[in-house]
Amino acid sequence: MTILKETAPHLRTKATVTRMMVDVLIALAPTLIFSFVVYPIKTLIFYLISVFIMIGSEFVYIGLKNMMPRDGQKHSFKERFLYAYKGKYNQNNIITPAISAIIFTLIMPAGAPIYAVIVGALVGIVLGKLVFGGLGSNIFNPAVVGMLFAKLCFGSQYLPYVDTWYYSMPDAVAGATPLGLINGGYLSNIGGYDLLDLLLGRIPGTLGEVYKITILVGMVYLLIRRSADFRIIVSYLGTFTVITLVSGLAVFALNKDVNPFIFTLYHLLSGGVLFGATFMLTDPVTSPINPPSRIMYGMIAAIVTVFIRLFAALPEGVGFSILIANMMAVVLDHYEWSSSRYTWKKILGMVLLVIVPSLLTFLIIRFGGVYHA
Repeated sequence: MTILKETAPHLRTKATVTRMMVDVLIALAPTLIFSFVVYPIKTLIFYLISVFIMIGSEFVYIGLKNMMPRDGQKHSFKERFLYAYKGKYNQNNIITPAISAIIFTLIMPAGAPIYAVIVGALVGIVLGKLVFGGLGSNIFNPAVVGMLFAKLCFGSQYLPYVDTWYYSMPDAVAGATPLGLINGGYLSNIGGYDLLDLLLGRIPGTLGEVYKITILVGMVYLLIRRSADFRIIVSYLGTFTVITLVSGLAVFALNKDVNPFIFTLYHLLSGGVLFGATFMLTDPVTSPINPPSRIMYGMIAAIVTVFIRLFAALPEGVGFSILIANMMAVVLDHYEWSSSRYTWKKILGMVLLVIVPSLLTFLIIRFGGVYHA
């Protein structure tokens, strides 16, 4: 038997890495196009900056990594260039950073300053990918790393609301995002946006995360093409929905005016839940290999998202939950317990990953005094 050593993503289908990446580009296209329609100038500027920095950084990295060693002889620039890039730089080194650049663009708010986009794109590709060894070696999603770094460093300088023809701001919400309205636990603000507006993206937010219809179109395409693992998407959205619904029941016990089902849909259609589940959690490089591990991976990300949204100072938790799940992917795939078989221990663990967080959120909301009418 011959053992081959290969780098991630480790594909178990006939699909090639290039085909999967092209599928992701196609799935992202409707959301990217719609963001161009709603925010033409902002999207174009952010996109061009991100693509230039991320593809350029990948190109420079390949050159530095494969520099010709000193042998005491003089070599022309052409010789050095061919030595560094010939057979070592291919279409995947262009497509993958391009995907990261598009995702980074779509998860940045229109009110972000240009320098935040520049710094975020550079930090995302360098610290989120290249320092780990480049294509197939990174443990974190580069786009999420860049977005969170930019937000933590420059978030106070983001404009809270950027005017657009696609929607008008209700006077009562004063430019706040849907999740920002209920941050701090004030449930009376949950009706600030209609569910239809949340579905159609007629709300303030990032350049691409708000357009749920186009995101769902991309999700369906990836699932049909089998370029995204349905286990991750279903486990993430299913766990998120169940825990949020239980939380909604606890909220209903405090305030009978809050419908637990509307509460759940409000959270499901707000922020980056659908976008993260479709385009970021399913990244084959940063997600686990085995099917049971992928299910638990999605469940862990959902639990962290819910807890950050309901109890932390920040109204959104998708970005942090993805990075935490990325770290857990290595643990879930540890050779001592990871396998493709669904054992009773793994099934029990999955059940507990739903029951325990659901019970905790219910008790904290019902008796913890963190939510107010």
